Amino acid sequence: MKKLVVLRLDSEPESPTVRVNLTIESQGTRPWIEMTSFLPRSRKLTTKTQEHWQEKYRNLGAPYRLQPKNILYDGSINAKREECQQSATKLQEMFREWLDSESFRPLEKRLRAELSRDEEIRFLIRTQDQQLQKLPWHLWDFFEHYPHAEVALGSTKIEPTKVLTKPKRKNKITILAILGHSEGLDLEKDRSLLTNLPNAETLFLVEPKREEINDKLWEQSWDIIFFAGHSQTEGETGRIYINPTDSLTIDELWYALRKAVEKGLKLAIFNSCDGLGLARRLDDVQIPQMIVMRELVPDEVAQKFLRHFLQSFADGKSLYLAAREARERLQGIESEFPCASWLPVICQNQLQVPPSWEDLLKQSPLEPDQLQVLPSYNHKPWRRIAQNLLLASFAVTAMVTGLRNLGALQSWELKAFDQLMRLRPQQEPDQRLLLVTITEEDVQSQPSEERDFASLSDRSLAQLLTKLEQYQPRVIGLDIYRDQPVGSQYTNLAQQMANSNTGQTPFFAICKYGNPGVSPPPEVTKEGHGFDNILLDPDGIIRRHLLAVESPAPCQNDSSFSLQLATRYLADEGIELKITPQQYIQLGKTVFKTLSKDSGGYRNLDTLGHQVLLNYRPSHEIAEKVTLKEILSDQFNPNLVKNRIVLIGTIAPSFNNHHWRTPYSSSKGSIETLTGIEIQAHMVSHILSSVLNERPLIWWWSDSGEVLWIFCWSAIGGLLAWKLRSPVKVILGTGAAFSILYSICLGLVVLKSGWVPLVPSVLALVVTGSCVVFSVD
Repeated sequence: MKKLVVLRLDSEPESPTVRVNLTIESQGTRPWIEMTSFLPRSRKLTTKTQEHWQEKYRNLGAPYRLQPKNILYDGSINAKREECQQSATKLQEMFREWLDSESFRPLEKRLRAELSRDEEIRFLIRTQDQQLQKLPWHLWDFFEHYPHAEVALGSTKIEPTKVLTKPKRKNKITILAILGHSEGLDLEKDRSLLTNLPNAETLFLVEPKREEINDKLWEQSWDIIFFAGHSQTEGETGRIYINPTDSLTIDELWYALRKAVEKGLKLAIFNSCDGLGLARRLDDVQIPQMIVMRELVPDEVAQKFLRHFLQSFADGKSLYLAAREARERLQGIESEFPCASWLPVICQNQLQVPPSWEDLLKQSPLEPDQLQVLPSYNHKPWRRIAQNLLLASFAVTAMVTGLRNLGALQSWELKAFDQLMRLRPQQEPDQRLLLVTITEEDVQSQPSEERDFASLSDRSLAQLLTKLEQYQPRVIGLDIYRDQPVGSQYTNLAQQMANSNTGQTPFFAICKYGNPGVSPPPEVTKEGHGFDNILLDPDGIIRRHLLAVESPAPCQNDSSFSLQLATRYLADEGIELKITPQQYIQLGKTVFKTLSKDSGGYRNLDTLGHQVLLNYRPSHEIAEKVTLKEILSDQFNPNLVKNRIVLIGTIAPSFNNHHWRTPYSSSKGSIETLTGIEIQAHMVSHILSSVLNERPLIWWWSDSGEVLWIFCWSAIGGLLAWKLRSPVKVILGTGAAFSILYSICLGLVVLKSGWVPLVPSVLALVVTGSCVVFSVD
């Protein structure tokens, strides 16, 4: 069975490599082999190619079918032929050495393994790079071992040819032969060859006007169009000289040629110079097959090729084999015309099957709705593409999810979470709180015998509570351990501390559960205290808030200190604590859902008690502060106390030199570390803001939702890599995708307090894209 091999070469100016995509298919079927490889970009080969054609070949001065005024004759012809032949040999060596690159060998090895030497092979090189088009692809040693293979050039952009004529049988192959400007040429030989073709009817237009050519293309249907005469390429535009005074570009015959294609045109032969420029523009016209000369062609070479090709083609050989045979026969005149066998080249629309001479005789054009439209190689068959991308995305998602479940990504995810938290906009201090701090000066101002190794003596605490109660705080919380009873002389203090739900101002103290623990003050009731235990992550950062825990001995209350203060404050707002059927804490409309072992970026988390993520207030100061000295000496604004939660705690280094790290701590020992009283204030503010201000709690998706999110970004990475192809473009595209992903994650944190996977998504995006770029199907 006949085979079609397609090599698509994509080259970017900034890329050090040329991407090579290979497909192999049996004629009329979908590709059954697809493979990707690379060739190094060779500046030396490009320079040598240009030098060979421009300086060595064009300097021969043969009677080319070029515009007469551009033909130059200069110097010894024999010496120039020798130089050209030596240049050709060197170019061939460099070309084969380039194809022998290590990165390309697996593709060539696969190619040889899949193809038989006995089968006919159409070998299509698809590229827009003009220098790659001018390489002598027929000299690849592959073709020496495959005698029934011939190479052709093709565009990277292909469309199906539309044929509009109704089916009808024919007795003759119709040929329109345009014999253009012939100064210095013998076009009568071309005419004689065409006249003697079997079963063919040829109409000759000799040095015609543009209007004549246009009318014939519109009025009649043609199987073959032939042009002989002078032509050349200017930049990227091909021009043919139709008579001594007029010339045409393809654009000037575009509509007429398109009409000829619609009426069944199958082959165009431009037996003239420098035809690649013509072929590039003819791609848009969708001519199924063309034969052109890649460079300047001597008159005798053009005539011999035409004779050999038409004889073989009319005798029943396929178009490709007839072209190969005619091209190879030109080698016999290369002593006089160097590189003659390099010149003829087929330009092919990949979607079209080349006809034989017999096929042209019985050609029955199809109606438009009968056309089979094959997919462009710009896009592999969509089903295959979708399958490959899905498989790659599934595999990478599974890998990333597996790493995540093993905890390998937890530290990265927590650091990314911290960074997003630090980017939230700043807020004002919480006006519902006041911190009364015991400074080192406050400690030293109290007689040591009264303090008894404590930071706050009974007398100072009694004075402080009495002073504060004058200004009507909502609730007072003492964040200092006091597991010893107050002195007998301070009965009023004992009564004040016993007030949790009765009395002038509710009072709450702290305890610490665990072993060893710290008991609450003996004077407070069961309802008047709460534990102040905090939860540290493995990196020493506080990200979680423990609201309640069962049987926290030696504490006698299940609630935390912060929850006790907040619920007492909210009780005055008419909001009571409830327990939902799912055993979640509810305050008003706010339900505090408990962390599970795999919440957000955490993996295998110890879920003791009722834990939630602590939504810190993004403020340089959580609340306004006054010192013990300022309170006792009336050096403060009384409005700072009224109707607020007043927290009392020690910040004196001699009693409390521990500072806790938070997501806002960029590094250990930074100024963003907080004292214990500040941590408790953040916890209280977290609860109040969620309930009273409807500030969202930090939330996360279910496991299935997170896996789907990661998979989507994995697929995006693969799709970007497949579409962009160039490594540089893939890097830029992936960078843009990362920016979008990061912006989404930041936006969710800032606006909705949502924690969605960032690190796993970035990993999936990059890994899938890299696999698609560097994989070989």
